[in-house]
Amino acid sequence: MAEVNNWQLGRKMWYPYEEKHPEWQFAFVFNINRCIACQTCTMACKSTWTFSKGQEFMWWNNVETKPYGGYPQFWDQKGMHLLDKANPGRQAWNSSGDGFYGTYKGTTIFEAPTAKQRERGQIAVGYVPTDKEWRFPNIYEDTAAGDTSMDLYTDHGKKGNYNWTKGEELPEHTGRWFHYLQRLCNHCTYPGCLGACPRKAIYKRQQDGIVLIDQNRCRGYRKCVEQCPFKKPMYRSTTRISEKCIACYPRVEGKDPISGGHPMETRCMAACVGQIRMQGLVKIDENGEWKKDRYSPLYYLIKVAKIALPLYPQFGTEPNGYYIPSRVAPRDYSKQMFGPGTDHAVDLYLAPDRETLAVLNLFRKTQKIIFKYAIQEGPKVWETQINGKHFTMYNDTVIGYGKNGEEIVRTTIEEPIHIRPEKHITSI
Repeated sequence: MAEVNNWQLGRKMWYPYEEKHPEWQFAFVFNINRCIACQTCTMACKSTWTFSKGQEFMWWNNVETKPYGGYPQFWDQKGMHLLDKANPGRQAWNSSGDGFYGTYKGTTIFEAPTAKQRERGQIAVGYVPTDKEWRFPNIYEDTAAGDTSMDLYTDHGKKGNYNWTKGEELPEHTGRWFHYLQRLCNHCTYPGCLGACPRKAIYKRQQDGIVLIDQNRCRGYRKCVEQCPFKKPMYRSTTRISEKCIACYPRVEGKDPISGGHPMETRCMAACVGQIRMQGLVKIDENGEWKKDRYSPLYYLIKVAKIALPLYPQFGTEPNGYYIPSRVAPRDYSKQMFGPGTDHAVDLYLAPDRETLAVLNLFRKTQKIIFKYAIQEGPKVWETQINGKHFTMYNDTVIGYGKNGEEIVRTTIEEPIHIRPEKHITSI
């Protein structure tokens, strides 16, 4: 075991391999608040990569409804339970610590195993989901929480009462709520699957940090399935080896025929109807820190505005998937999922400043990866008060640039409105 730097935790932690980092890192941001759970991303991935025999239960990309849904079922509850069992009641953050989000004072999945477990070769706490837990990719979809008389599914399948006592009125959901969580492999900086594999069949690519399984070396021991806390490696019984999301790496490499040689977003990102997704590549230094790149949209959202947060950073894998937390979920629920930066992220999303609003408008405006952005200021078009905070909107123009500095997209804050003339081609 070695000590490595985990900037999301604000401290060093134990990991089975010495510190080593790629030149660039594949990363992405999801805006939970805009997802409509249409599952277009899910089917885009499914129809591209997992449509063959033995892959029927494989959903490398999935969208699940929180708090009750999950694929495999209970993956997050069980992972957090294992951490708490190893270090009862101490999975907490010191928000005034030295780290980016503060300092995590609890135990990671790599620090939780006992000495006897380490002797048996277990590098992280984990579990292999049952067949039943893999059967329901859409379980409890659109099932809300929060009704005082409802004790729904609180005991791993125990069904409670559907006694809806009152309605809700927009824009506040004070009584009941749910939100969608979009998931794929996080291509972690310190992957649990990579550290667990006794065959060393899993590796991170130097050029982009994408985590892949060498299927010639894999023997199907399922240690990767056991010790990935997000449960994204999946065992295929027909070949007796494991498979996982490959981040559509030919597209990231610019080898898709329609990309013209430009790095391109993955299938799930590019298919998103709700325009909730932004994918990119960020520069990494030798210590695993993100190199300062002020006008990279991902760097801005994550490192400057701090509006996008990592998913379950307390697991210790340093995931490279980031989320703008739900504005309707209880803050305590979101904090256990995204860490102590939740209050700031939600408040900023509810009343974004001028630059943040501009960058948010770049989501899904092009299939090509945006490496830089610029803003051309426009006129003021609206102002109001949001939660007691003054908000002003300007119709700025936002420009996105590709890897070589070429302009690849240009959009305005206000969407153009086109009014069809009374006489048009389809009129009778």
